[in-house]
Amino acid sequence: MAKKIGILFGMEDTFPWAFIDKVNELGKGEYIAEPVLIDKLEQGADYGYAVIIDRISQDVPFYRAYLKNAAVNGTYVINNPFWWSADEKFFNNALMSKIGIPLPKTVLLPSHQRPTNTSETSFRNLKFPHDWEYIFDYIGFPAYMKPHDGGGWRNVYRVESPEDMWAKHAETEQLVMMVQEEIVFEDYYRVYCLGRKYVHIMPYEPRNPHHLRYATTHQTEGKELEKLLKTITDYTIKMNEALGYDFNTVEFAVRDGIPYAIDFCNPAPDADRNSVGEENFQWIVEHAAKLAIEKAKDYKPGKINIDWGTFVTNKL
Repeated sequence: MAKKIGILFGMEDTFPWAFIDKVNELGKGEYIAEPVLIDKLEQGADYGYAVIIDRISQDVPFYRAYLKNAAVNGTYVINNPFWWSADEKFFNNALMSKIGIPLPKTVLLPSHQRPTNTSETSFRNLKFPHDWEYIFDYIGFPAYMKPHDGGGWRNVYRVESPEDMWAKHAETEQLVMMVQEEIVFEDYYRVYCLGRKYVHIMPYEPRNPHHLRYATTHQTEGKELEKLLKTITDYTIKMNEALGYDFNTVEFAVRDGIPYAIDFCNPAPDADRNSVGEENFQWIVEHAAKLAIEKAKDYKPGKINIDWGTFVTNKL
């Protein structure tokens, strides 16, 4: 019997159908890909998938519950839905600081508004005022402020001064924000990492309009570029091994030849042909299909088949 590989669709249309076609081409009838279709979700029921690629559960809690149920039944879910539920950007920064990855200086801020159903007595462990002098001296200005667990460039602010930061912080309501040192970069890269082994480095310009962000090239040249790309590859694999992600992007800003990890919590990263461009699109489709088939080959009925990063398994 053929092993089934499912995909939960995200917002894009180009990647899921191309992925399905590629798996069915490479799988030669032994591995069959299809959209996951859900008409019921019974506790503990096995709906027959060896592998599911998740592109949307970060926005749909029902899908996240479906994937956890599938994992309990042995489906290899890309990415691990239990870890994805627990993960957030500030923790990732803390983890990367322990494995030697260069990072912008970062501090976490309490939310501007108290969370719903809390009162002043809920915050007796917070010292008021915060040590703003230390924070501002440590981070410096200009800086960037972003949600500690957000994505998609939502609620990201560039702040020029303490007063500017406080004014913009007031707009964030109950969001918990982190403020980061600005890295003035010579090069910037977005890097696909699949299976913690397949790496594809893409020059990227985050200041361009969305559809033109991949329309750029390397600023570093020669031996220095070769060395830089090797370092980025090594860092990318090391980071995803620690996090346990099988489908992720990492972003690096290069300052004085050093790649600083800016964003590395993207377990449903952009893979749309219209934004990433044809060459990058073909790479991600090919390698996502290859990875899914590899995981389906390893699938063992009746066994928990998901795995975890080295942080969780205490093997950093």
